[in-house]
Amino acid sequence: MDAVSGLLTTPILPWSIAGVCVIALVVALVRVRKPGNAVDDAVLEAVYLMAKAPLELREGLDQAAADKVAARLLQLLKCLAVGITDGEGTLLSWDGEANEHYADLVDPIGTSIRKHRREVVSHDKMPCNHRGTCKMRTAVIVPLIVEDRTEAALIVVGRTRGKRIVHMADAVARFVGTQLEAARLEETKHQLHQAEIKALRAQISPHFVYNALNTISSLIRTDPEEARELLQDFADFTRYCFRTEGTFTTLSDEMRNVDRYLTIESARYGGRLNVRLRIAPEVQSVVLPFLLIQPLVENAVKHGIANKPGGGTVTVTAQDHGTEAEISIEDDGLGMDPALLDGMRDSRSSAHIGLTGINRRMNQVYSNRYSLMVETAPGAGMKVTMRVPKFVRGVRPDMLNFAAEVPAQGPRRAAGPRAGLPDGAPNAS
Repeated sequence: MDAVSGLLTTPILPWSIAGVCVIALVVALVRVRKPGNAVDDAVLEAVYLMAKAPLELREGLDQAAADKVAARLLQLLKCLAVGITDGEGTLLSWDGEANEHYADLVDPIGTSIRKHRREVVSHDKMPCNHRGTCKMRTAVIVPLIVEDRTEAALIVVGRTRGKRIVHMADAVARFVGTQLEAARLEETKHQLHQAEIKALRAQISPHFVYNALNTISSLIRTDPEEARELLQDFADFTRYCFRTEGTFTTLSDEMRNVDRYLTIESARYGGRLNVRLRIAPEVQSVVLPFLLIQPLVENAVKHGIANKPGGGTVTVTAQDHGTEAEISIEDDGLGMDPALLDGMRDSRSSAHIGLTGINRRMNQVYSNRYSLMVETAPGAGMKVTMRVPKFVRGVRPDMLNFAAEVPAQGPRRAAGPRAGLPDGAPNAS
């Protein structure tokens, strides 16, 4: 046993000592290199934490957002103070110490914003009543430039002098600038959506308005109850289409508006327009862009059925398709040459057909993964199909209160032939 234990312990002891020495050497090297690489470590830590951090500035730069960003940067940089101004130099937030020196930085901040350059201010060049005890040594002011315009200025106040604090301020300014760029892109995207919606509202045919009112007026004497109901449908339809707020809605609310439109058109065309709505209950809560379906239905009526002798049928279907909702608008009207359709789809002058604008809006919201699918031929009608994902990050139903605001109505009489409505499907008839 003694021989065996000796064989086991003899090699173990030197390796243990060697291991301890290696660990001690690594610790010593880390301690030696830590000051020289503090900037790199700080930048890497900033990259890691800022990448995980929520984008506080995605909604724009205001005092609340500036307070959050300043507090986060102070924690990341472990500096004396962090300040953020707007594009005019007005202070939005200051977190940390040395706030009495902000007044001394007003002129350098103005210079940085005006000349689009970094300014470094030494404490030695500032008046200070506590020069012996003041912790401030350097202030770095970096303009945050987005699209050649200074949107804000970042102020980093350090306890030390030298390039270290300057590099730290530059690195962090790039992160904050990226967030401001994201906010600008988000705002541009929202403005583009609003412009598309305004264009769609402008495309609501004045002839439809005139014909709807003419149809209602013709029923006032012969069928006043039906005239009253159609007038309510017309009021709700225009109220939905022309409301100023809301980019997204639910499929249920969109289909209610489609049903109102088809009710009015059915009264106008009489037996020449048949309507079928097949809406699966499980997809009614799917969120989609506002006024995505109604323009396509209007095209089916206006270009497919209106000029067809004897009229025809418009069928709108919405059904479950796994992680997506599949929506189709089909008519058995005149149809068109597919080659002509291809040319019109890529042309901005083809707004009257509706496909260009709708397809562009879908690409903006859902990227190029989702586009319209069109089947048509002369004399064979047209079928437009779209698939909408059931969930998309950032897409929320901001028009959910519309249905609740619409006054409750009593039982309705159908203005024209309608079929295929399942229980729970949106229907104003």
